[in-house]
Amino acid sequence: MLSGSILPSAAQTLNISICGVLGMDITVWLYSFLSVIIVSLISLIGVFTLSLSDRFLSKLLLFLVSFSAGSLFGGAFFHLIPEAASSGFKLEVPVYILLGLLLFFILEKFMNWRHCHVPTSKSHPHPVGMMNMVGDGFHNFIDGLVIGGAYLTSIPLGISTTLAIIFHEIPQEIGDFGVLLHAGYKKTKALMLNFVSALTAVLGTLIALFVGSRIGGFSDILIPFTAGGFIYIAGSDLIPELHKECSISRSFFQFIALMLGLLLMLVFTLLE
Repeated sequence: MLSGSILPSAAQTLNISICGVLGMDITVWLYSFLSVIIVSLISLIGVFTLSLSDRFLSKLLLFLVSFSAGSLFGGAFFHLIPEAASSGFKLEVPVYILLGLLLFFILEKFMNWRHCHVPTSKSHPHPVGMMNMVGDGFHNFIDGLVIGGAYLTSIPLGISTTLAIIFHEIPQEIGDFGVLLHAGYKKTKALMLNFVSALTAVLGTLIALFVGSRIGGFSDILIPFTAGGFIYIAGSDLIPELHKECSISRSFFQFIALMLGLLLMLVFTLLE
């Protein structure tokens, strides 16, 4: 009887002590780091594409890009923006959304952090691969900030934001792996470099949790900022890629995949 009462008390004391050191509920840290590790491991997805034919991979990417566009739009409009406006739709909310749009525009212009905009060169392969890796590393760092900031607001928002990032990361990481192979790296080294680049997301999450737990209003800025980034990625990067397909049957398939991404985010909102 005595030992049974001591154990829960000790566990509670340990949790209180950890919360005191970290500045927040340990559950937020556990969810955040589990999520960011899962997102980082997606960088190894390239190994599963090695046995696929180019034709099948092309069809798979068509579905993934469409689905990720829908999930990003859904994440922004069904989760992030309503959360940002939960205490009132103040002027700061659209301002931070626009700042998110502008930052991602700058990243795309000056850092070439997405594989579809990285110029390839047969005569200078390795610099191209490294440029892609550095740019993608910065992108992953921002993903980590986003995940940490979302979990600081609430666990459900963190989960839905992580799902939206995952659906976007799958086609992107396949593309990043392809760029590194095109740049002249061997398959094993390309996988390793892609994974190292993905680990910057862990650093981003760590910074978000430490900073956000000590600075009031951090999530109030990051949440609408993230919504702007999601809208930019889906609208300026993914949707234009889908418009390159002119086939009526494939276009219909794209639309269905896009709606499925939106529907998933909507369902998750209704379940919260």
